[in-house]
Amino acid sequence: MIRDLLDRMGDMGMRFPSPAELGEMAVALGLAALALAIGVVVGQRVGAQIAGLWHRIAGEHINGIQARLCRIIRYLTVALLLSPVAGGYAWHPPATLLLGIALGLAMALAVVEVLRGLGVPRLATWPMGAIAFTSLLSKTMGGLGVIEALLARVGMDIGTRRLSLLSLLTFVVTIVLLYALVRLANRLLAQWIGRAHGLDATQRLLGQKLASIAIVTAAFFVGIDLLGIDLTSFALFSGAFGLAIGFGLQKTVGNLIAGIILLMDRSIKPGDVIVVGDSFGWVNKIGVRAVSVITRDGKEHLIPNENLMTQEVENWSYTDRNVRVRIPVTVAYGCDLELAQRLMLQAASESPRVLDMPEPNVWLTALGENGAAHDILLWISDPESGVGNVKSDVLNRLWTLFGTHGITVPAPRRDVRVRGVGE
Repeated sequence: MIRDLLDRMGDMGMRFPSPAELGEMAVALGLAALALAIGVVVGQRVGAQIAGLWHRIAGEHINGIQARLCRIIRYLTVALLLSPVAGGYAWHPPATLLLGIALGLAMALAVVEVLRGLGVPRLATWPMGAIAFTSLLSKTMGGLGVIEALLARVGMDIGTRRLSLLSLLTFVVTIVLLYALVRLANRLLAQWIGRAHGLDATQRLLGQKLASIAIVTAAFFVGIDLLGIDLTSFALFSGAFGLAIGFGLQKTVGNLIAGIILLMDRSIKPGDVIVVGDSFGWVNKIGVRAVSVITRDGKEHLIPNENLMTQEVENWSYTDRNVRVRIPVTVAYGCDLELAQRLMLQAASESPRVLDMPEPNVWLTALGENGAAHDILLWISDPESGVGNVKSDVLNRLWTLFGTHGITVPAPRRDVRVRGVGE
């Protein structure tokens, strides 16, 4: 039965490997296993050291790739060890196939780990891994040129240019790689600029945004050059398209420029307490399109940068973080006003968030129809923690002090006259 099966395989152009080929396959399999074992050891030892060095260089900005460095080093080590083995000896086709599969898998897994560490979506990482696997396997087997020629033949001519599967794959690979490099460069520059002690928080944020714009612009022109796109041939189309994009992205560009201006003139900085319309809170982040303002309720308002340039904005911490709080209090006629005012000062001074300098003060503002109106004036230095809770704390303390010393708060009085029916 076995002889009949071998005869049929021979008739179909297939044959069972010879003993020499089986020996080479065993040697190739053993070399692949040895490369994997060395890769595991190198990944554990060298990968941990490189991860520590990477943390010192990149900090907390790129935690994704740091956690994958051991696996990346492992797969790259396997690929580097198998590459000269596969190309340095004239292996028979079965052994070459085994080495090509091992080399392609190692490089494909390394590519996937690197791209996933840089935040590239899985939808793009796994096709990139498949392309790396196919390319290395084909190169090892000596058929990469045939595959490139086949992909180049499948396509269509558009004007003077030819759109083929090869050009499409080249375009996709270039875009994904540039995207990953832009993310890496942005995060590294953000970390390095963030460590610049000679710059304040606003200057560091401005530097990060300008560097990000420069990186994206450079990546665009590098991509155009790598893909061999001649922009002059698309002059008319690009002009009309650019005009349409200009009108469509007018607000976006305006918000981008407004954000840069806000950072340059430092009128609004991260951490400032601002009031815009009905939104009160502290600035969490100044983005490309909008400013993130977090309110005391924990809600995050995204206010377009242009609104902060064109509308009136109250910045409670523009030049000084100290903010004065006004608390109105009315006491009944007949009370000891001097004692009531001392109790108001005592309640304000005992509140933990009230500053000692400037000192709290009490003003008699009006002699109303129901009682003597006062304003307690006090200062706080952390308006981002809220104002209402300070008022509540002072009023609670004052209520206890008034009750202890017999100071009363007036209630509204109304005289009601009932006239008889006959009147």
